[in-house]
Amino acid sequence: MYHTMTKQRKLNDFLLAVTRSVFQDIVSMDTVIMKIMNFAQRLTNADRASLFLVDYKTNELYARIFDVGDGQGLQKVDGTVHKEIRFPMDKGIAGHVASTGETTNILDAYKDDRFNRDVDRQTGYTTKTILCMPIYIRGCIIGVVQMVNKLNGVFTKSDEEAFETFAVYCGLALHHAKLYDKIRRSEQKNKVALEVLSYHARCSEEEVTECINMQTPEKIPGLTTFEFSPWSVEDTRKPVYVLYMFKDLFKTIRFDLEYLMRFTLTVRKNYRNVPYHNWIHAFSVAHSMYTLIKSTNNTFTPLESLSLFVACLCHDLDHRGKTNSFMVKSDTPLAAIYSTSTMEHHHFNQTVTILQHEGHNIFNHLTSQEYKEVLGNIKKFILATDLALFFGNKARLKELADKKEFVWNKEEHRSMLAAHCMTAADLCSMYKPWQLTEKLAKIIMEEFWLQGDEEKEQGIEPIAMMDRDKADQLPQSQVGFIVGICLPCYELLANILPETHPMVMGASSNLKKWKELAEKQGAEKETQSEA
Repeated sequence: MYHTMTKQRKLNDFLLAVTRSVFQDIVSMDTVIMKIMNFAQRLTNADRASLFLVDYKTNELYARIFDVGDGQGLQKVDGTVHKEIRFPMDKGIAGHVASTGETTNILDAYKDDRFNRDVDRQTGYTTKTILCMPIYIRGCIIGVVQMVNKLNGVFTKSDEEAFETFAVYCGLALHHAKLYDKIRRSEQKNKVALEVLSYHARCSEEEVTECINMQTPEKIPGLTTFEFSPWSVEDTRKPVYVLYMFKDLFKTIRFDLEYLMRFTLTVRKNYRNVPYHNWIHAFSVAHSMYTLIKSTNNTFTPLESLSLFVACLCHDLDHRGKTNSFMVKSDTPLAAIYSTSTMEHHHFNQTVTILQHEGHNIFNHLTSQEYKEVLGNIKKFILATDLALFFGNKARLKELADKKEFVWNKEEHRSMLAAHCMTAADLCSMYKPWQLTEKLAKIIMEEFWLQGDEEKEQGIEPIAMMDRDKADQLPQSQVGFIVGICLPCYELLANILPETHPMVMGASSNLKKWKELAEKQGAEKETQSEA
């Protein structure tokens, strides 16, 4: 009797400590998860603890934090060292518990058919004994806590009973942490909204009238060639050229002229005055897509072509001249909202915001279904400009092309190609005539160096490409960029769309020039070192 009371008192003291620690320090979901796992290990004397949350949208369990062992303790999944652990809800011990709600105590994991060896394979750990229990909130399973390898024998019935009480507190803590995350996310969104509103404004009606009164040329010589320089077009004329390209591409789609001009001018106003990723870049990328569509007639559907052109025009809206990596490292409000493809998500949301302004919805003549399709495409295409996504998409598209399995009437195949076209257009400066390419490379580098300067101020060592002190490495870095990204992109595109071969020729010609400069620099350095 005395032993039972003592044991219960210890459990009560333990749960009180849990409550104080967890509920006094709810700063994020990850913090709460780490505390729960630490307390769970102590409660059952387990070697490791895992907490898998339920994703009902995908019917999967996933872990954002896990114990990596080797004395390193609990570690957050960050994508650079560990990938997020995910597996179906119907797989493994944790999946069984999440699906059935039954507490499971396994004495030998590898003798149990339900045990999922994938997690061990991903982490390099060997599981022996398991105690797994569901976490409920309002009668719904929101996660599963799994204790692994009890340090002194096997998990007992007493462990199960104590852990069942502990699981109630886990559910409450996770529920409150989830609410806190939502509130924090809303606050960050408000910060971003206020920041954007303080910087940007809509175009004026005088600007709209002025541009509409400008005469749109009936024909623009050389506009449909890949060699054409959008940078040569006067700033005041660029919106008129956009209007011309809209009319030329989409004769069968109705547009309100005023809406179109207002939309274009407001898009122009929503680009920041940064060295490279500005309105001029957006205009050049839109022109590149215009040339691509014109050169490959009837390749995409009219709505897909429309989505591609508008996506190009808007693909860098409100760009701050900083990379996604910098935004995340600097802990910006944007990075708090979008953990992946940070700027690309923001560019799309800015596009939607502009479309929602009165007199700016250029798709107002589309049906609701068409509007939904176009908006979905624009989001997909803008996100495709994140080079982090390019390589995976290129690999899948290349496999289809190499096996001659690319089928035009398959929407999935066209979507992959469209995403690839976005990258090709975004990198259009790399296939332009040499003098223009060289000039633009220096402008791009100025933007990169400004980021590098800021990183140095923050005590961060910038990568070589971002370091102004390593400016002499420009030719070599351009060689690497063209060989590693541009040429593979253009060659694959030309394989499927032969009309785009001028992109390959232009990039190859520029590669030769950069190589010559790199070799010349190398020879000069060698001479200096010998002297």
